[in-house]
Formats: sequence, structure tokens, C-alpha cells
Amino acid sequence: MSDVRNYETYQGVFSGYDIKPGFLDEVFNAQGEVLPHYSLVLNQFKKFSLEDFNELNELAKISFFNQGVTFAVYSDKARGVERIFPFDLFPRIISAEDWSHLERGVIQRNVAINLFIQDIYNKKQILRDGIVPAELIFSSGHYAKAMLGINPVGNIYNHISGTDLIKHSDGQYYVLEDNVRCPSGVSYVLSNREAMKKTLFNLFRKHDVLSVQDYPQQLLAIMQSVAPPSDNEPICVVLTPGVYNSAYYEHSFLALTMGIPLVEGRDLFVDQNYVYMKTIYGPQRVDVIYRRIDDFYIDPLAFNADSVLGIPGLMGAYREGNVSLLNAPGTGAADDKAVYSYVPEIIKYYLGEDPILNNVHTYRCELDNDYKYVLEHMEDLVVKPVDESGGYGILVGSNSTREQREELKKAITANRRKYIAQPIMSLSLHSTYIEKENKFEGRHIDLRTYTLLGKDKQFVIKGGLSRVALTKGSLVVNSSQGGGSKDTWVLAQ
Repeated sequence: MSDVRNYETYQGVFSGYDIKPGFLDEVFNAQGEVLPHYSLVLNQFKKFSLEDFNELNELAKISFFNQGVTFAVYSDKARGVERIFPFDLFPRIISAEDWSHLERGVIQRNVAINLFIQDIYNKKQILRDGIVPAELIFSSGHYAKAMLGINPVGNIYNHISGTDLIKHSDGQYYVLEDNVRCPSGVSYVLSNREAMKKTLFNLFRKHDVLSVQDYPQQLLAIMQSVAPPSDNEPICVVLTPGVYNSAYYEHSFLALTMGIPLVEGRDLFVDQNYVYMKTIYGPQRVDVIYRRIDDFYIDPLAFNADSVLGIPGLMGAYREGNVSLLNAPGTGAADDKAVYSYVPEIIKYYLGEDPILNNVHTYRCELDNDYKYVLEHMEDLVVKPVDESGGYGILVGSNSTREQREELKKAITANRRKYIAQPIMSLSLHSTYIEKENKFEGRHIDLRTYTLLGKDKQFVIKGGLSRVALTKGSLVVNSSQGGGSKDTWVLAQ
């Protein structure tokens, strides 16, 4: 298929825009015609001269700077240096019909995952019935024996779930990963909308876009819904590892917007299986902790004895039902990328329903046939460690060197349980302004949705985080790997 362009469409800052053959462009069809739900936005952008657009782009950066929206990149020479989060002004737009499908799908998926987590730490019936191999769960590095027999308030374990989706060249959405430990990035969703409104407020007058600004209130309501029974209003806090954590901006943002304290481990202590916060007025009991510290560090008495970030005795208070933790420790056993391949069966087992959202076929390297296939077809696959996040450790076969593939083959052979592989999916492209080129180009994009589960409460933020691989041809969209983001619009109708 040859490149196709539509001269009438490609004016102003879109001049020279290419439709890449073989990929789904979310703004233009294969004939180069703008899709109906993008027409108003595109018409507005076509009116901008390059100078006008660059001025708006700088205003957006100033908005992010003033909001303090930063992140840390660990993959380059400036290791750990805080940077302004890259943001693209051209929004991603999702139709009401598509969103309804996605919303139902992520709720179904995360409700089933919650039931799965409850089961593997209690009756283990799904393992006894042979639906999911027991050895797969018990060999997970995130399976927490400290959680055995614990039933939290409302039987909710994954209160906050991040579901990563892509739109394939067939026009269908596929789930790429589940994130049910401490999924990050939701603060960027709100900051993107704020920057967009400050920079291009006129666009919102012409579109009926669903709001994302109620997320902090919804999260606080979820926290309060799972508070231990008490006659008093529950005290909720956000627990952070501290200012040197790459997501510290998000921790402080969420605490501020929910109007609750941001604390570190040294601010809390446990006495008689109750958790207290140190205040200038004396100890104050804490009921709910939204913890942004990994399991391994959260309680030195239950996990890593050398941790100075956690609270000694926290798991004892949790086991007694005197404090609630979001998310529950041990949820990582369910977002293990090898367990991901069983989620369709998990949905059918607990809910008796067919999955609404598609899975990507997954090769588990611990299986002999899959292992052999992966080693023989690595150039055609994406290989991932099962227990990493943030895009670390991923090898995209088509973009790799022979040396990188040979090195990974040795690593897989040494620890087959640790790796899975998937076909290289054709992530959709979206028009994105590339500053060094001074023009819009297609870049690969994904979507992370955020689902909240509480006691008799469910909520999905209307849109989520659209992440963009800013490097041409790259399929890795994670901000920790140098990716950027867009404001995601869900149309009301």
C-alpha cells in the first residue's frame, strides 16, 4: 500500500502529514479523510500558523511548569532528573459508543480480578478446579503469604486498577496489561485537561466532553467506603516513599486534591494493632491508607526487614481489620503477565460471562512449546518480564539487534518463568506535534484506564491517560521511557 494524502485536509500545521500504510490512524481514514468526530478539532488546528501553534505549545508548557507536573526518566544519561511531562496539544477523541464498550469491559475485567485475588488468598477454588495452574500463582514473586486468610472491608483488594489498552489495525481494542498494584499516571489525566482548558478553552465550547475532574472525590469516596466500622468520620491518608520517588508529584497531587494528609512511613506508627499518625496535637488514629509503597517495603516485620520506608506492625493491624490498605498487598500476583493470559477464563469462571474486551495471545516461556517458539521467532515478538512495570525490560523484536536477542535468549533460558511474549501488535497512530520537525506526525499511542472498586461502588474515570511514543516507530509509550501524553476526550454523545 502506498502513502495516501489528502491535500485539502493537510493544511497549516498538518501540512505534509503522512498516513502510514498498515497502521490504523485514529484521526484519518486510509483515504486520508478526517474521521467525523475529529472534524471540528482539526478545522480549528488547520487555522493555526506554525508561529501561532508554537506559541500555544509554549503556553501549555508553562501551564505544566506552574502546576509542577514532573516525572523522572531513568533510561538516559540524566538518570532520575525531574522533567516537565511532555504533553501534546492535539487531543485524542473517543466516541460515546466506543467508551461505553471500554467502560463495561474494564469494570467486568477488574471485578473478576478482584474475585480471583480473594480466592487465591482464601479457598483457592479456581486453583483446585484447574482453571489456573496453582504453580503459576505460588511461583509468582508477588504472591504474599502474609495475605493468607485476610478478607478486607467489602472484600475489595484491587481498589484502583490501571488497564492498558491498544487499538489494533483491525479497529478493535485489546487489553495489553493489567496493573493492580499501585498504577500511576492518573494525575497527568487531570493536569492534561487543565492545561488544555487554559490553552485552547474555545474547543470545549464546541464539544460535549465528559469531565475527569471528579476523580479525586470519587477516589476519596472509595477510600471512605472501605474504612473499618467506626462512629467517627474515617481518617484517610496517602503514604509516599518520599520526595525522591519518581511519582512523588502524583502522590502530593492526589493528597492535595482529596484534602487528606500526605505522609511518609516515619509519620505513622502502630500501637496495639491500630495505626496512628503523629500530629502536633498528639497521635491520631488512621483508618485508610492509600499506599504508594511497594509490598516489599511496606512493613519490615512482614516483608523486607531492612526497609526504612514502611511501618513496623502495619500488616498486623491490617489483619485485625483495624486499617484498610489500597491496594491490598499481594495483588501483584494477579497482574503477573503470565497470569494475564488466563484472565478470559477467570472472567468466565467467576462471572459466567464472555469477556467484553479482547486479550492479546500470550506465549508463556515456561511451557516447552511456547519457549521453543519464542526463541525461534523473537524478531516477530514483544518479549516482557512478567513482574516489571514502566516499560522496563521489554524487547521489541523488530527493533532489536542480534546481540540484544542473543542476550535475552540466555536470560529466558536461565529463568523461563520470568518471561512471556506476544505478537507485535499494530498500535494505532495518532497525530502528534513533533517539535524538532516543526510539524505533526503519526505516533503510536495506547490508553490506560483507571477503575475504582469500593464497597458497593464502581467508577471509571471518563477517558484515562493516552500515552504517546514520541520516538518515531517506537512502540514503548511509558513516560519512564521517554513517552508523552495527550488529553483524552470522551464525547457525551
